[in-house]
Amino acid sequence: MATRKKRKYSKTAQRKVKKALHERKKGTLKSGSGKKVKSRKQAIAIGLSEAREAGARVPKKQSAPKKKTAKKKNTRKKSAKK
Repeated sequence: MATRKKRKYSKTAQRKVKKALHERKKGTLKSGSGKKVKSRKQAIAIGLSEAREAGARVPKKQSAPKKKTAKKKNTRKKSAKK
């Protein structure tokens, strides 16, 4: 018997994203700076952000992976003692 997987995004989150996408299509969705949103990805991000504020179950934001900086090699040559 197959076990049911737990839903990642709640119904509330789905509704918020759907609403944001509809607003974008109508041309009424605006970003934080007040400009019209044209990007579909940005509309989804706004919907998820609103869902988080409402307390809906939404996975944590994924941050960019931290880049590891290469260690500097000591290029100075050691002088031989005589």
